[in-house]
Amino acid sequence: MEVFSPIQQVTLPTQHQIWVKRDDLIDPYISGNKWRKLKYILATAIQTKRTHLVTFGGAYSNHLVATAAAAARHHLTATAFVRGEEVENEMLLLCRLFGMELRFVDRDCYRDKRSLFSKHFGDHGSAYFIDEGGASEQAVEGCREIITELPMHFDHIFCAAGTGTTAAGLLREINAQKLQSKLHVIPVLKGAAFIEKEIAAYEKNIDQLVLHLDYHFGGYAKTNPELISYIKGFTAATGILIDPVYTAKMCYAIKDLFEKGLLKKEEKVLAIHTGGLLGLLGMREKFAGGKA
Repeated sequence: MEVFSPIQQVTLPTQHQIWVKRDDLIDPYISGNKWRKLKYILATAIQTKRTHLVTFGGAYSNHLVATAAAAARHHLTATAFVRGEEVENEMLLLCRLFGMELRFVDRDCYRDKRSLFSKHFGDHGSAYFIDEGGASEQAVEGCREIITELPMHFDHIFCAAGTGTTAAGLLREINAQKLQSKLHVIPVLKGAAFIEKEIAAYEKNIDQLVLHLDYHFGGYAKTNPELISYIKGFTAATGILIDPVYTAKMCYAIKDLFEKGLLKKEEKVLAIHTGGLLGLLGMREKFAGGKA
């Protein structure tokens, strides 16, 4: 399917105006950058007559849900290797409802994903390997299309990052079009300077890249009361849901950079909403007054 997500102009609680590329509206289960990443991966799998998708992720992975939903819609089967001990949660329930088989593996085995694939599916000609988060050249090509859909020039473009794949796609098209937009990447992991190398592996010219390493709030899927409070205020003020793992950290960074004067009111700022809203399901107690 071809989908162009809308761009919405919003006023932040700080009274600064930004634009939001609403990729979260593409689909409820294959939303945001997950749809972008899987678009060409699925096309390749289908073209090469692979009927079984094999992928990897944590117990709260949006990627697993997206892959399960995409497989079901394309009449494919799917298996996921899930990192860590066997658990039950809302995300894995959705995976199972979409027909995905879940195999829990210890963290040491999980590190070598190619080996896991070869051991369990190496002799299955119908199986197709999809890396964690969909990281691949096809995913980069899917994500670069976000830039081709923009109707105007933006001085600053922001995205959250886990692996850097989405950022690599954005940067590739910024360079291809010779845009003067600065790409601001907000890693959601602690100590994520390595993401610059991950991006450069796909797109060598990183002149327009600005990496902000101080908005991880303690690490992947970590929060604190300040971030939870910010999410509540942002959502109430704009009507746009953001998740604690990715988009909230990006939006908080934009707010902070405005307040520090590093972004100017007269500059046009675009935030890429990469979806991931199902991540809210695993943090219900934090929004109900529990500890962050």
